[in-house]
Amino acid sequence: MINMDKIYLITDIPGFSPQISRLISMMNYARHTTFQSVKDLTMDQLDYLIDPQSNSIGALLLHFAGVEFAYQVETFERRDLSEEELSEWGPALNLGEEGREKIKGNDLNFYLNRMKDVRLRTYELFKTVNDDWLDKEEPFWHNKPANYYFMWFHVFEDEINHRGQIRLIKKRLKVQQKD
Repeated sequence: MINMDKIYLITDIPGFSPQISRLISMMNYARHTTFQSVKDLTMDQLDYLIDPQSNSIGALLLHFAGVEFAYQVETFERRDLSEEELSEWGPALNLGEEGREKIKGNDLNFYLNRMKDVRLRTYELFKTVNDDWLDKEEPFWHNKPANYYFMWFHVFEDEINHRGQIRLIKKRLKVQQKD
């Protein structure tokens, strides 16, 4: 679904309404740059912790998939995550101690495939709605109104934010390797 010839265009995408196309265009660019930032990382690099309180690159990658999955459930299915879903995605959503304990020992393909699988479902779900759906409002953080457009903006805004952490961790990895 990511057309590399049009990665720098925020434009219409066949099969999607105009505003959803633009949202997907932005999500695709964010995902492309994330994939580029983790290219060729080893399992040890994915599991590396700067300090005992930090998140690993692997945990952050799974967090991206978990956040996107949670927003699929919230906005398309209009429900909270089930206990089973929380068991699967909770460590990635919460990060912290739980993430450090449970998210490790996976190779890069594990994380990339989880992200790709969730994104493919996002595409399928976006095909079922039109631009008016983006305007639907729901109570959100601190019970303030938010629309689905903002919620889906937050999916890739969160990824961009945490990708900065990934880049910092990679720089620290290089320093550690020189010592």
